[in-house]
Amino acid sequence: MPSVLPLGDPAPSDGLLPAQAADGAAVRAFGLYVHIPFCAVRCGYCDFNTYTATELGGGASQDAYARTAVSEVALAATVLARSGVPDRKLGTVFFGGGTPTLLPADDLAMILRAAIGQWGIEDGAEVTTEANPDSVTRESLAVLKDAGFTRVSFGMQSAVPHVLKVLDRTHTPSRVPQVVQWAREAGLAVSLDLIYGTPGESLADWRHSLETALSYQPDHISAYALIVEEGTKLAAQMRRGEVPGIDDDDHADKYELADELITEAGLGWYEVSNWARTPEQACRHNLAYWRGDDWWGIGPGAHSHVGGVRWWNVKHPSAYANRLSQGLSPAAGRETLDAETRTLERVMLEARLQSGLEVSTLSPGGRHEVAGLIADGLVDPPAAFRGRLVLTLKGRLLADAVVRRILPD
Repeated sequence: MPSVLPLGDPAPSDGLLPAQAADGAAVRAFGLYVHIPFCAVRCGYCDFNTYTATELGGGASQDAYARTAVSEVALAATVLARSGVPDRKLGTVFFGGGTPTLLPADDLAMILRAAIGQWGIEDGAEVTTEANPDSVTRESLAVLKDAGFTRVSFGMQSAVPHVLKVLDRTHTPSRVPQVVQWAREAGLAVSLDLIYGTPGESLADWRHSLETALSYQPDHISAYALIVEEGTKLAAQMRRGEVPGIDDDDHADKYELADELITEAGLGWYEVSNWARTPEQACRHNLAYWRGDDWWGIGPGAHSHVGGVRWWNVKHPSAYANRLSQGLSPAAGRETLDAETRTLERVMLEARLQSGLEVSTLSPGGRHEVAGLIADGLVDPPAAFRGRLVLTLKGRLLADAVVRRILPD
């Protein structure tokens, strides 16, 4: 969740949604995202809407945050009902940040209980929290499991100390196998997040990180190329020449190595940057984003989407808490997507999935491009002949270029 909010129309103080939000809602999945905006240390590459204790102003505290989030849960249920959106049980819940597990496990459980109390939850629902390896204990993971969490995603990032140092990560590599074991003892599925392309990371370093992560036999792996955003500490270090810049060829080599090793370990890709041991262990919450389902985002800076209406909350925890304490919606702005924009977004997102994109979704010009994409080795020929556009490995490396070719001018 980038820290800079998009431009949009003003959001009403009561949060009520336009009629479009209710159209067809009964057949769409519904999920909840809960943003926990706190970190022990701000990582040098991060531009997310997060705050360390020293960055929080008056009116915001970690101790009071769970109760504030619960008040938005209640507001969300009221807004959806008053906007004519039918009640739906939660299919997925995802706690992200920041570092959600900086809050006590009982606080996370309180927020989850409030959400289930408002909407109910489907049998077999997926409930995930992100966590830093040094922000959990055996006991806290057991509390989360008892509360209804099913999955934990650890920010491992690397198994190489000098890479972790550049990223300003606070855990040591030896901590990761310990927390994975604790999560498994608690009965939680385990995902590991990795980052490649850190300045100073060799291909051998990246291989070591991959092999180490795979040795823990995770259910799921995410591997993201490092993107250096303006305004971050790492961007400033690059400008000053203190660390080397990003190399696209290096990123490509490391992605190919990741796909090779992860696939050999028995996990399959289902989105360009994500692999799961079985289709059932793919992150269903993220799939809901990529497929354009409905979700409500709780927390400062959190984004929501219901039926083509997208909105985002005020950024700072103090402003967020103040709005809710006055009975006002924390939404800062919103936009209502027209049919053309929704189709464009569908193409951009579903093209990244292993399940592919229906070729019939494309404009005539986009469909005309498919033959050339096959010839260039970017999409799978058998899938294309069956009417679906599925990226090859080469296509995944050039996914943005593929999307540009199939979108109308």
